[in-house]
This record gives sequence, C-alpha cells and structure tokens, in this order.
Amino acid sequence: MRSIWKWVGLAGVAGVVAGGVMVARDQRRRNAYTPEDIRERLHQRLAEAEGTEQAR
Repeated sequence: MRSIWKWVGLAGVAGVVAGGVMVARDQRRRNAYTPEDIRERLHQRLAEAEGTEQAR
C-alpha cells in the first residue's frame, strides 16, 4: 500500500513541475515582445477588425 502512495506522490510532483514549466514558457513568450511590438500588433488587429466590419 505504501508504494501506491509513493507513486501518487511522485505523479503529483511531476504534475506540479510540468505546470511550472508551462507557466515559465508562457511568461518568456510574453516578455519577448517590446511595447512597440505590442502596439503594432494591436493596430494591425484593429485595422483587420475594421476591415471585416466594413465588408459586412
């Protein structure tokens, strides 16, 4: 019975580590953009959205 709990604990630790890796990766991706990059992308998305509204 003890070995089952060891495996359950090990799986829990592995899950926490995997979650931390995903959060760190997402944070690095967000930090890779400069404010100018973000502003440019927002302007581009706004122009695309306005273009789709006019086509309707």
